[in-house]
Amino acid sequence: MTDIETPIDAPPGRREPSAWAVGWTVFAAVMMAMTGTWHAIAGLVALFDDDFFTQVREYVFDFDATTWGWINLILGIVLVIAGAALITGSVVARAVGVAFAAISMVAAFAWLPYQPVWAVLIVAASTAVIWALTVHGRDIADG
Repeated sequence: MTDIETPIDAPPGRREPSAWAVGWTVFAAVMMAMTGTWHAIAGLVALFDDDFFTQVREYVFDFDATTWGWINLILGIVLVIAGAALITGSVVARAVGVAFAAISMVAAFAWLPYQPVWAVLIVAASTAVIWALTVHGRDIADG
């Protein structure tokens, strides 16, 4: 599996961190920061130009473009900060990362009629982040 072996005198249940797992967690941190950047860009565009995004009729989440702009901008800023905090390997940073990646997925899904390709990219990136943090998150602190 890995070229790192657990020492014989290691406590029971402890294992050496996998380089792959650490890599996946760093990937999650970078993708979270990128997803936050995408949200922030979409938010700024919506705030600066209300007519840029397609007007959707009869949609459940029929918010004004300015409202969507603020939602995306605030969520983007939080995601960038959470992505940067993931590098520390803290359990709190991982929990916040998973929670805000899930919120990002919901916001992107609600944004789907306005910018479908953008929304699908954010959902895919958030899915990868959640997977990496839940499966391999603790290894960055050990690595």
